[in-house]
Parts: sequence; C-alpha cells; structure tokens
Amino acid sequence: MPNLSIKDVPDAWAEALRQRAAGNHRSLQGELMAILEAAVMGTTPAATLRTAMPTGHVQGWKTVAQIGAELDAKYPTPVTGVPLGVDIIRAERDAR
Repeated sequence: MPNLSIKDVPDAWAEALRQRAAGNHRSLQGELMAILEAAVMGTTPAATLRTAMPTGHVQGWKTVAQIGAELDAKYPTPVTGVPLGVDIIRAERDAR
C-alpha cells in the first residue's frame, strides 16, 4: 500500500485531529484513515463498516452498537447450564 504524507499542517489542525482521534478511541493514523475512507466512499466516518480487502487487510470500523446488534442477531438466546467465566477464574485462583 502506498504511504501518503501531508506537510505543513497547522498546529491547531494537528491538535484538533489528535483530540478527535482520542474522542473516537482511535490512533491518529486510524482517525485519518477513517476520514480518508469516508471521503473516498462518500460516507461519514461513523457509518463506515469493516470490509475485507483482496490483500487480506481489513479496512474500516464498526461502532459498538453495530457489533452488539450483529452479536444479538447471531446469538439471540443466552447460553445456560454452563459455569460463568468469573466462576472458572475464581476456582483456578483458589486452587493455587
């Protein structure tokens, strides 16, 4: 993949991008990729979805709500009749 570089970015813009990235729980690189993807795809960064590229790389992001909705659709009923993870961890810890 090609690398891009932007020179002479004003300090205020760079700081605003860093704050935006932190607010979206992304690295600066991840935030810039989301902005570029939205510009290329004609969407907003929040609306971009994770799509596989032919090279095996993954591009884009899903919101927590999108991931939750997919998991709810895939697993509509909770698993019952098995020990909880917290109980397994406690038993392992107490066995030491």
